[in-house]
Amino acid sequence: MVSTVAYVALGGAMGAACRYLTGVGVARLFGVTGFPLGVLSVNIFGSFLMGVFVVLAAQRGLTHLSPFVMTGILGGFTTFSAFSLEAVTLVERGAIGQAALYVGLSVGCSIVALFLGLMLARGVL
Repeated sequence: MVSTVAYVALGGAMGAACRYLTGVGVARLFGVTGFPLGVLSVNIFGSFLMGVFVVLAAQRGLTHLSPFVMTGILGGFTTFSAFSLEAVTLVERGAIGQAALYVGLSVGCSIVALFLGLMLARGVL
């Protein structure tokens, strides 16, 4: 039990560092805007990676790595608490349209990305 918690913590630290670096990279690539592209990007990409991992872990008997990868790395990488804050911030700024677009893209694209990750890992694509 203690080692599992340690693996989750290690994965969480790795995921959080990757989330930060992705946000910095997106800001450098697209500039700093009022639209939360960094958070949107990690949520979509993290969902895609979750889909890929679920299939590969099941096919290759690696489900024992789920706490480290799914809860730790991907849990630390994706940012739905930050997503909620960004959505509310847009609403409070009066950018209702941007907030709706952000919520729709975040949820819709993340679900599609997870589905694509599942398909890719299953060899459908």
